[in-house]
Amino acid sequence: MSQPPRSSAGGRHASLATRENPALRGAGFQDNCAICIRGLCQTFGEGELKKQVLFDNELDLARGEIVIMTGPSGSGKTTLLTLIGALRTVQQGSISIRGRELWGLSSSQLVDVRRNIGFIFQAHNLFTSLSALQNVRMALELKESDRAEMDRRAEEMLRAVGLGHRIHYKPQQLSGGQRQRVAIARALVHVPQIILADEPTAALDKQSGRDVVNLLKKFAKEQGTTILIVTHDNRILDVADRIVNMVDGRIISDVVVSESQAICEFLRRVPLFNGLLPDTLTKVADQMELVEYKPSEVIFRQGDAGDNFYLIRSGEAEVVFEDGGPGKVVATLDEGKFFGEMALETGEPRKATVRAKTDLTLCALDKEEYLAVKTASATFKEEISKVLFERQR
Repeated sequence: MSQPPRSSAGGRHASLATRENPALRGAGFQDNCAICIRGLCQTFGEGELKKQVLFDNELDLARGEIVIMTGPSGSGKTTLLTLIGALRTVQQGSISIRGRELWGLSSSQLVDVRRNIGFIFQAHNLFTSLSALQNVRMALELKESDRAEMDRRAEEMLRAVGLGHRIHYKPQQLSGGQRQRVAIARALVHVPQIILADEPTAALDKQSGRDVVNLLKKFAKEQGTTILIVTHDNRILDVADRIVNMVDGRIISDVVVSESQAICEFLRRVPLFNGLLPDTLTKVADQMELVEYKPSEVIFRQGDAGDNFYLIRSGEAEVVFEDGGPGKVVATLDEGKFFGEMALETGEPRKATVRAKTDLTLCALDKEEYLAVKTASATFKEEISKVLFERQR
């Protein structure tokens, strides 16, 4: 076992997410899975113009969970959102919405799926001839028949997004941010099981954006609504349970926010990382993968290639020199101690075997990430150099 396990989607913290997020824990996960994606691929165009835009993606969202998806423009985020929302037909792979497989459904069956999903898109898609109240009420007309009750609920939701004084205004009488809030009210008013939001705060000022995400958070907590938000708005990242990053059609990371914050707090207590600026420290925490080992389990063996840098978060590890026999324990390392940097620096094989002495949790950085931290922090580089000098004596 020479390196930390990686998920099939290539994400960081992927195995940890299942263990640390209570919503995703235990044998009942499938019953609690609101959105389950497996092996999802998608292409656009035909013949020479055919282009693949999604590549073998996997993602699970639990009921009541808020997941934010980030990534550069054109990376496939909106395409994924429209597939989950049954607005496109799944070509290859599987999407299950609250236990219902989307692949192979007819058009009328896909419409039925969409009735339980609230959509918030960058384009407001409001009917210009209808008032804000009437636009919001439309979302209730497929399920409700009591007009007075529909009006009451629509007005209540418009007040919740700060538009109680604009309920009878038509879209052309509203600002861009106000129209966006009407669209958000329309998406929420029928209390959907799932909300899919594409840049919901893009047209909103700081306070309005915060009001909207707090409302979404309330829905997730009180109604068990699952929320997937595609955004470039760094102001709202704190509302997420997890942050997923997509690049070039692939989900490349899946970070449990609370765990990333916990790693940050741990790193602040480790002298090696004291000199990192807050932004750099956060990036390092996001890149670190937590790996767990049982007593006597080997992290790497003497002679292995150097793949990763390791920092002990909890437990103890033993450093063993092997010389054709059972090996000799030459050091015991505990919380805050690190190892594995020598092979990354020299390119030579591991000089010793390291194994878990107790239950052990490690923070791991691969070589590229380790070197990036050295480049970003002169203090980190200086501290590593001191340790290398001592260990080579």
